[in-house]
Amino acid sequence: MLKYVLDIVELLDDPNADGKRAVEYLDSVAGPQGSGAQVTTVTGERGSTDFVLVRIPGSTGRTSGGPSRTLGVVGRLGGVGARPEMTGLVSDADGAAAALATAAKLLDMRRKGDVLPGDVIVATHICPDAPTAPHDPVPFMDSPVDIATMNRHEVTGEMEAVLSIDTTKGNRIINHKGLALSPTVKEGWVLRVSEALGELLAVVTGEPLVTYPVTTQDITPYGNGAHHINSILQPATATPAPVVGLAVTSAAAVPGCQTGASHEADIASAARFAVETAKAYGGGRLDFHDEAEFDNLVSRYGSLSHLQTLGRESREPRESS
Repeated sequence: MLKYVLDIVELLDDPNADGKRAVEYLDSVAGPQGSGAQVTTVTGERGSTDFVLVRIPGSTGRTSGGPSRTLGVVGRLGGVGARPEMTGLVSDADGAAAALATAAKLLDMRRKGDVLPGDVIVATHICPDAPTAPHDPVPFMDSPVDIATMNRHEVTGEMEAVLSIDTTKGNRIINHKGLALSPTVKEGWVLRVSEALGELLAVVTGEPLVTYPVTTQDITPYGNGAHHINSILQPATATPAPVVGLAVTSAAAVPGCQTGASHEADIASAARFAVETAKAYGGGRLDFHDEAEFDNLVSRYGSLSHLQTLGRESREPRESS
């Protein structure tokens, strides 16, 4: 996996990095049948970015009319670079690098004949000159497009579960270098951490499982005025599918716009976890949540899907008469 990560980091660490170059690389890995990757350029008020979406069909996946489930792997970020303010690859690029490395590995496996049971859809975006944004305790990377636009291009209705990979270093909450797993989030509910995913992450990293706290604020859409740890769980606002965040973390607070702060071995571990998750989820050996438990919670306490929306606008308190 590290080979793909090194290739992709070199590809992204370029002022001219774009979706076309990423697809050319994936095509070279995929062999004669190609990657089938799609590039969509979207322009916002603060520039443009290239969304890259790759669908790797499984042997008994939905694409072929089979029963095996489809996993979505989303590389979430603001941008891979913050030029001209910062020169080089920024820490925030880890999500894109991990997602593209996941796609490269799965495509190479398919070329060699190792086809997974279920389809895997990998999506991310590439912007080498994204803006930055103030945030406490350290500055964030911003994006040329808003979160709703990202979700439209990165989260599809075909995804039956979503693994969202994002750099999550700009905080004082996760004091651990490596990877950390979030609880499962589904339709406004923060559910318990998937034991199967936790066990798998421990096996992949060779270290004890590390999780991190998720607040109600973190799973609401950006734009509501609430503080969010970052955008790692924003895909959960755009799908009824269960979403789990895989955070690439550090022991110290690191700005998302900082260069020289990406650790290739951690990115490779994230990509390896995504591949192993795809094997187990598509093969029916792993679930992101307990469906019966979720149905029981909803039947007892009602839907929380309103948390997937921007909610009501705040109103000025009425004066007492």
